[in-house]
Amino acid sequence: MKNLKYQILCTCCLLLSLTCKASNLNVNPMSPEAPNRTFIQNYKDMVFAHCITKAYKDSDEVGKDAGSSVGALRQWIDYDMNESIDEEIRLVNSYLSRNYFNPIVESQVKGVKFDLLKCLDLYHSKELDKLSRKVVPYPQRKASQGY
Repeated sequence: MKNLKYQILCTCCLLLSLTCKASNLNVNPMSPEAPNRTFIQNYKDMVFAHCITKAYKDSDEVGKDAGSSVGALRQWIDYDMNESIDEEIRLVNSYLSRNYFNPIVESQVKGVKFDLLKCLDLYHSKELDKLSRKVVPYPQRKASQGY
């Protein structure tokens, strides 16, 4: 089961990296690329990581890594945390409470919840886009440009 959760986390990271725009900057492979992404992109990434943290809270490895990523991403965003936090929690809870069902998968794996799919749907949602534009005052600015 731990191996499955680790595979889910790796898949999540791969999908997330594919959705981000490639940068022409020379990137140090030993440092996060988040400072070179826009505040709005980092905000959406943070909410996505928050969703993964909550979805896999029973997995020590996944929960710890995703939760630490939320904390790290906060360093590279200029946003109104007070205005964001309640709405962010509401959005995450709303998406994770959805009841996704696939009879083909359910016949092979009992009790599958599709939490990763729910978090991806949240990540690409109009609701998250609207919230991001509301709480991130300088959406196209990057941490690498300064605050």
